[in-house]
Amino acid sequence: MLNDTLANALAAIKNAERVGKRECIIKPASKMIGRVLKLLQDYGYIEAFEWVDDGKSGLFKILLKGNINDCNVIKPRYAIKKNDFEIWESRYLPAENFGILIVSTDKGIVSQYEAKKEGIGGRALGYVY
Repeated sequence: MLNDTLANALAAIKNAERVGKRECIIKPASKMIGRVLKLLQDYGYIEAFEWVDDGKSGLFKILLKGNINDCNVIKPRYAIKKNDFEIWESRYLPAENFGILIVSTDKGIVSQYEAKKEGIGGRALGYVY
């Protein structure tokens, strides 16, 4: 039984990276997972991803680069004010400017760097480094 599809997706990516696989399949697919994967691709953590229609909800095929040390969701999804990103970075990331916090904002799913630049807060979804 699936409770949190984003948590299952990030766990599948982390496990595939740890054993050295070059490809990972995530199912079921969702728009939120697709947006998080796009963010990971933009920051260079994964090489590419593709949505495949399997007749149900679909699945994502991901080409991995081997750049992910750890990735996980943040539960509960805490609200982060626009001036409090440094507190959350120090809590979940190992060093300054190393890794990204994935944040859901009014502008969509973005990293903490983009949220700081826009001057907006949001909800913490996860982290990757």
